[in-house]
Amino acid sequence: MYVAVRRYEGVTDSRKVAQLVEEDYVPVISEMPGFVAYYCVDAGDGVMVSTSVFEHKDAEEQSTFRAGEFVAQDLGQLAPNPPQVTAGEVVAYKAG
Repeated sequence: MYVAVRRYEGVTDSRKVAQLVEEDYVPVISEMPGFVAYYCVDAGDGVMVSTSVFEHKDAEEQSTFRAGEFVAQDLGQLAPNPPQVTAGEVVAYKAG
């Protein structure tokens, strides 16, 4: 499995971002081949973190590209700063 974690700072309205993510981004990403899971977290103080989990590296890389498009086209000034992106292969895993 592969994961992409994106940290957004300077988010001006986390509730609106969460709404747009749920309505516009989650339907797109969840239809991608190899999709496993997606999480969006409001960390407070204008920080939001998203985590995308995929079975394949290509899908993880495509999700980061799609996230960039979504932020640029749909979020505008709600998330004005580029995210810090960390991505890679899952090397340990446990689910309940």
